[in-house]
Amino acid sequence: MVENKIVEKPEWLKKRVILNNSNINDVKNILVELNLHTVCQSAKCPNIYECFSKKTATFMLMGNICTRNCAFCGVEKGIPSAIDNNEPENVARASLNMMLDYIVLTSVTRDDVQDGGAKHFGRAVSEIKKLLPESKVECLIPDFAGNVKNLETLLNSNPDVLNHNIETIERNYSIIRNKADYKRSINVLKNSKKIKKDIITKSGFMLGLGENKEETVKLLYDLHEADCDIVTIGQYLSPGSKNFPVYKYYSPEEFEEIKKEAEKFDFKYVVSGVFVRSSYNAAYAYNKVKKQVKNTQGFCK
Repeated sequence: MVENKIVEKPEWLKKRVILNNSNINDVKNILVELNLHTVCQSAKCPNIYECFSKKTATFMLMGNICTRNCAFCGVEKGIPSAIDNNEPENVARASLNMMLDYIVLTSVTRDDVQDGGAKHFGRAVSEIKKLLPESKVECLIPDFAGNVKNLETLLNSNPDVLNHNIETIERNYSIIRNKADYKRSINVLKNSKKIKKDIITKSGFMLGLGENKEETVKLLYDLHEADCDIVTIGQYLSPGSKNFPVYKYYSPEEFEEIKKEAEKFDFKYVVSGVFVRSSYNAAYAYNKVKKQVKNTQGFCK
């Protein structure tokens, strides 16, 4: 672990915020009316107003309190409330009201629930597909405690993308993800392809948590070995004073260099940048991969 130090924020971290957009209030009102949470709000995402202004959001299932205590995360930790059985239908209604054609679902980790929330995820996917049959659904899931049957339950609902974030290098797990397991998370991606070979898989991680280049390249290698299709790489921004500190702010040029390093592993799509988040511009990444797959299939014929 690197030495604890305070690092000043550089100029490139300044982000213009537009608040006078009626879509922002529309999204907030829909969420309140249907008793829904978003990771945008709970995790204090820097892109929240940009996304809300475009009438997009990442829905966070099963409440806004997590049973784990990852030191980088802004989501509240503690004892969660009972799962709202109306939530899958409400997420579908919100997606319809917001006229979404690409929906990202995520959740807090619910180690208190027997299947980790896999059936609940699956119900949400199914309800969305009922109301919006042409829509695409990406599920950004927790690790379901490594239970392959739970992963299978979710994949049987036919999401279009299975996303599970590796978050950081292996060494950091004992420091900031002590209830998670690096190899278990890699296996979530591997097992997804074994269960459903044509599923698009995706993972993301943050820089600025004390990693070095060799460790970052090793992480990319592990994602490649897991047959991960899409990789997102962004800057870690500490949500508050009680969270893990930022050890380095990477410049836009450094993010470009890391992208070039990642592209050596032949992922289908890599996005790397200061404000990149796992579900940011998710539809664009999906469409890029689908276009590649289609072109490849056409070539093979």
